[in-house]
Amino acid sequence: MKISCIKLLAVSLLMSLAYACSSSDTEKPDPEPKEAGERWSVEKANQWYEEKGWLVGANYTPRTAINQLEMWQAETFDPETIEQELGWAEDLGFNTMRVYLHDLAWKNDKEGFIKRIDQFLDIADSHDIGIMFVLLDGVWHPNPEWGKQPEPTPHVHNSGWVQSPGAEVLSDTTKWGYLEDYVKGVLTEFGDDERVYIWDIFNEPDNTNDRAYGDIELDNKKEQALKLLKKSFKWAREANPTQPITSGLWYGDWCNPDSLKAMDKFMLEHSDVITFHAYEGPKVMRERIEALKRYNRPMFCTEYMARPRGSTFENELPVLKEHNVGAYNWGFVNGKTQTIYPWDSWDKEYTSEPNPWFHDILRADGTPYDSSETALIKEHTVE
Repeated sequence: MKISCIKLLAVSLLMSLAYACSSSDTEKPDPEPKEAGERWSVEKANQWYEEKGWLVGANYTPRTAINQLEMWQAETFDPETIEQELGWAEDLGFNTMRVYLHDLAWKNDKEGFIKRIDQFLDIADSHDIGIMFVLLDGVWHPNPEWGKQPEPTPHVHNSGWVQSPGAEVLSDTTKWGYLEDYVKGVLTEFGDDERVYIWDIFNEPDNTNDRAYGDIELDNKKEQALKLLKKSFKWAREANPTQPITSGLWYGDWCNPDSLKAMDKFMLEHSDVITFHAYEGPKVMRERIEALKRYNRPMFCTEYMARPRGSTFENELPVLKEHNVGAYNWGFVNGKTQTIYPWDSWDKEYTSEPNPWFHDILRADGTPYDSSETALIKEHTVE
């Protein structure tokens, strides 16, 4: 009886040991959750920018893409054109580009999207260009659709550009679950990637964009956009990237901290680096720089240069360099976005190339729109 019990106990122990060994091979302990990040200190932000040096470049979409989706979808992703155009950017002395992503690319083709971002970053890095990615966008068409994108409407500025997310998702907080997955997923995937310089969380979130909305009603867009902006910053902090995060001011009076809009106040209090837009000419550019200096953080003008409005390279690039403010003009190569045409092309008929161009620097063959402009850019960028 004793012998059989001993044998039974031994067999039981051996079986338990075997199970434990096999389990250890297949069942890994859950990884430690990544600790949520905090807003960078002023000292950390300024040290980061001192190491980067003055950043200058453009908002970039390849000439073969009408919008973010056409840029990133598998069928229309165009690395050959990107390679060529970023080579032209390198020749101008640009060391950075601001580039828009889109939530539908994540939702519909997550793995492919990640691979194409990685390929794009490889191309940019080969030209010594670091990227500021924009995750969400509140401007132009409110109903983005996955799949084949429309052809440009002749002579119309950004006739096919799409918001991210669209109005249907923005208006319904119950549909924001995949947006959290998108923001956290992209920032986790590339949050330690030295090829990425900055994360711009939400472009012009409270732009009512009346021209593009037409019959679509979204009376509370500003309120919903502020809610999503706050959520997106929370998600970004939980992803805890090693790069700074930001969202940019784009209109209004920023001189008096006590009169800031709730949207602007949140952006200024939660961004690691300060970003803003300025299309009104050198006087306003200087005023905005002076108003934002009080935050003692690195500053980046992420959109400027609209020639008919006095916002030109000649007027503003020297100001930006003088104050060490990073500079991203709107547009690079004239293409399917057609941003050589002004904003009012949505309301006013144009039948030929405007004089002067509104945005963009180069023609589709890489030649300058204005060779004196490209010479001036090189004076400020090429040492």
